[in-house]
Amino acid sequence: MTTPVCAVIGVGPGNGAALARRFAREGYAVALLARSATTTEPLAHELAAAGATARVYACDAGDHASVVAALTAVERDLGPIDALVYNAGTGAFGVLEAVDASAFESALRVNATGLFVAAKHVAVGMVARGRGSIIAIGATASRRGVPRTIAFAPAKAAQRSLCEALARHLWPRGVHVALVIVDGVVDLPRTRKMMADKPDEFFIQPDDVADAAFRTTTQPRSTWSFEVEARPFGESW
Repeated sequence: MTTPVCAVIGVGPGNGAALARRFAREGYAVALLARSATTTEPLAHELAAAGATARVYACDAGDHASVVAALTAVERDLGPIDALVYNAGTGAFGVLEAVDASAFESALRVNATGLFVAAKHVAVGMVARGRGSIIAIGATASRRGVPRTIAFAPAKAAQRSLCEALARHLWPRGVHVALVIVDGVVDLPRTRKMMADKPDEFFIQPDDVADAAFRTTTQPRSTWSFEVEARPFGESW
């Protein structure tokens, strides 16, 4: 039996690392894709020490050629990609007067176009095999625009619409496309420092986001979910 392969695009110290650990724990060979190796190199050593197969690949989600080159290398080194988890995201926060068009375009390029390029690449093999999962980590900003998210919410909304179009196209071909809507503040050292007065239960735990994403890939075909929401129990929504 061949080892399944999971490619995680956008591996940082929070959700990205947690996603990689979760799939590795389930027996996947994990490809760690990120612009910088600051997180991916130590994580790869950690996973290897635990007996998992983990490889590091340089990938700029905002550069279409970089995404294709990285995924091609993953397939060459590890084999066909069974699960693609798209965690890459960026955005400038501020009102209209405080952000420029380049920040707006950058958010679209990373959040939406990068996912389009990645999904287009892996879908070919997944459709041919009649199985596979494409999971995008989204945000509640995809559902509403407020003044400070003028350069972020439109990009996440585009990502959400893209995922819906992909799901409608690929589900009948055996490929499960799903979006995990993260609604809240992810527990990271920098967010803890910024919100030192908040209790533990205020924060979203990356391991729990990763668990929700992984469990989505194990759903039986008769009850696939498209949109999975992940928010702390006390979050106002």
